[in-house]
Amino acid sequence: MSTSTDPTSPHYAVAPNAQRLLWAGFMAILAAGVGFSVRGASVLEEWSKAFGFTQTELGGITGGGLVGFGVIIIISSFLAEKIGFGRLMFFAFIVHFLSAVVTLAAPAVFTAAGKDATFWCLFVGMFMFAIGNGVCEAVVNPLVATLFPNNKTHYLNILHAGWPAGLILGGVASIFLAGNVSWQIQISLFLLPVILYGIMIFGQRMPSTESSVSGMSIGQILLQFGSPLLLFLLVIHAMVGYVELGTDSWIARITGSILDETTGRWLFVYTSALMFILRFVAGPIVHRISPLGLLFGSAILATIGLYTLGGVGTTVAAIGALTVYGLGKTFFWPTMLAVVSERFPKGGAVTLGMVGGVGMLSAGLLGGPGIGFKQDKYASEQLESQAPEVFNRYKAAKENRFLVFETNGLDGAKVATLGDDGKKLAGEMEILQETNTSDPNIEALNTWWQDAQTHAAADKQPVTDATLNGSRMALKLTAIVPAVMAVCYLILLFYFKSIGGYKALKLEDEPVA
Repeated sequence: MSTSTDPTSPHYAVAPNAQRLLWAGFMAILAAGVGFSVRGASVLEEWSKAFGFTQTELGGITGGGLVGFGVIIIISSFLAEKIGFGRLMFFAFIVHFLSAVVTLAAPAVFTAAGKDATFWCLFVGMFMFAIGNGVCEAVVNPLVATLFPNNKTHYLNILHAGWPAGLILGGVASIFLAGNVSWQIQISLFLLPVILYGIMIFGQRMPSTESSVSGMSIGQILLQFGSPLLLFLLVIHAMVGYVELGTDSWIARITGSILDETTGRWLFVYTSALMFILRFVAGPIVHRISPLGLLFGSAILATIGLYTLGGVGTTVAAIGALTVYGLGKTFFWPTMLAVVSERFPKGGAVTLGMVGGVGMLSAGLLGGPGIGFKQDKYASEQLESQAPEVFNRYKAAKENRFLVFETNGLDGAKVATLGDDGKKLAGEMEILQETNTSDPNIEALNTWWQDAQTHAAADKQPVTDATLNGSRMALKLTAIVPAVMAVCYLILLFYFKSIGGYKALKLEDEPVA
């Protein structure tokens, strides 16, 4: 893809190294996608089996990563205005490596201090990973918007094609590596694109933000958040974070529950590939319809796709539902960023960072934990009502909370032991005996299994059915979010029609509320 030196060209770039910086940003977002994908496709399941986490607890770990992502985007967007893009990217490079060190310490922490300490070890590791991701996001979005001022929707979609590219690579790696290599190796794969973006940004000169060019102070930038339009866009992007990233945290495991694990992972790769391809054609689409028209259509498709996916029973039906959902979710994130940048260009890194941060915070605080909670709630309620004795055998030791709600989920390690008829547990006990070592967590699970296995034949079907019900209900209820988004986009379409139509503003223009 070539750039142009003609300021009126849609491919005009403000710097000669624009393409190199664009693809360095692509690699940075790809790194986040690889880590996210590997974790969601296989590592969460292995953590559940190894450490006994419930779905809500796993959602808390993934949510912690997304919360950190959101907080750091906002903080870094202010720093970008003061210290520049280059120093922030170097910081992100260092933190990405440190996050791997902390996460890989989890097995040692589990042996030494138990489940609760392991939860916090993984939470901190994911939070540090999110810091690196958040700093990158805070840099690359305004960087690309600055580099390509005449075609922001197109180039921001290309930049964010790095996300599904990472999901594809991580998903394929999980399919072939899960069960064959340790989760530690799988989770470390994100370091490869980290090294690549580090090489690509080394020694490169980066432009100033659009707000710096326009002479806007931080105080003047913050005044823009008094605009009802910008505040409304923030609310919508919070829903984008919930429905896109929150759902992506779980979609491979949920479809795996409905069908089987391997099929769920391949379907996740398929949806990501669809998104990757489509993000390269966003530019031609918005030349035919406005960005808001694209977003409205996307929300309708996402609603239909998610709700339909909650009721599928075959692989063919799942492919159909995921195709509709994939078409819907593809353009949400980058096109929302483009709309904010086009309507509030003087906001520079801060407005884009605030929008991205709100989306990540919503995904972390509401999406990841909320979808996990819904799975726990509807699985445990069905099992408790239909087979209370079975529920008592498989319920977690303590209740889970989400906002003001409570439920007693199912213990992941117990459910996994039932699923493989205790084979993995038996192997772990053999290792303890052969090495003359002790592991109180494995031994406690084995003590429980000595009684539970006498009921295993009768327990397996109601536990499987309950888990499936939790997965289906989580998807159907999540479909409400894009439905609300569609209404919001329709309101914006009518608003802009009333003021003469949607158009991108330039630095010399005053933003219109």
